[in-house]
Amino acid sequence: MTEDASLDFTARFQGATFDDMVEALTKGFGSLDAWRTGREKPLDWKVGFWGDERLSLVSNQDSGDWGARTGHGTPETLAIVVPRMGALNVGFGRTVVEATPGRLLLMNNLESEWVSIQAAPHRSDTLSLNWTILTQAFAAILERPPIGPMELAPILDFSTATGQLVANLVQTIVIGMRNNGPLAHSPIAMANLSQALADLVVRLVPHKLSHLLDKKIHLIAPQHVRRAIEFMHANIAQPFTMLSVAEAANVSIRALEVGFRDFKGTTPAAYLRTIRLQAAREDLRDPSNRQPLRDICLKWGFFHFGRFSAIYRAAYGENPSDTRRRSGRPLPG
Repeated sequence: MTEDASLDFTARFQGATFDDMVEALTKGFGSLDAWRTGREKPLDWKVGFWGDERLSLVSNQDSGDWGARTGHGTPETLAIVVPRMGALNVGFGRTVVEATPGRLLLMNNLESEWVSIQAAPHRSDTLSLNWTILTQAFAAILERPPIGPMELAPILDFSTATGQLVANLVQTIVIGMRNNGPLAHSPIAMANLSQALADLVVRLVPHKLSHLLDKKIHLIAPQHVRRAIEFMHANIAQPFTMLSVAEAANVSIRALEVGFRDFKGTTPAAYLRTIRLQAAREDLRDPSNRQPLRDICLKWGFFHFGRFSAIYRAAYGENPSDTRRRSGRPLPG
């Protein structure tokens, strides 16, 4: 990307104290737990943010030497960070990733454990893409719903073809949104670019399902498998048997089983359980959902709460109660 990537931005908030900066960043990123390591040093900062719940941009500039982690109740997003000046480190368990100018940083904001801004002049732009848009792109492109962490490669270097392509689209969006630019007044264009960004990430950024992209070219699911999947999605909240699915697809149960194993690498029942598990997770992540946990289980066909919790924990690496707690809403039962 060229030097005009570092064009200045209009600050929505600015100041000299750390607490005020954290409050301003919270308005753009959601809840943050933040700390400063060099409290004796002066801090001049400014923050600007634009966009909506689908896709937002935060531009921030400061003197560095601070860290943060995502707080409870923050919506799940794919954060794409474009470092302009300075460097930042991100912790994923025992792995630490460094982002510097010339590299894009990609992370699920709820999976990273901490972000540390080094003690130097810092400037970055961060696009936050609603995670649901990304999971929908996975499901549409791979014809199977993703489950659990996607294990996206966290760094894309601009010197690579993939890095350059993704970076060019990111830069187009940043320029269009920054300073209340034209994209801020074109919701249709914003929606299209959000979808294009999700599509590029799924197709080009390495992740745990990347191997299915090449396989999909050669294994296009036959019509009866697609009809079965459509029936499952259309009736996901209704009780039905695999015989009903086979009848809707106009094949025998045996043919249905073979089709799913050959073209989806799973069984029809396991596929149904996966999409229902996802639906339950969406309910748990919805802060406006007042249903007790047991009611959510029953709603999506999970009649044994203990078994549901075990399956959920194996898929997402956390308990259902943890998901509900992160949504900012206490568990009623």
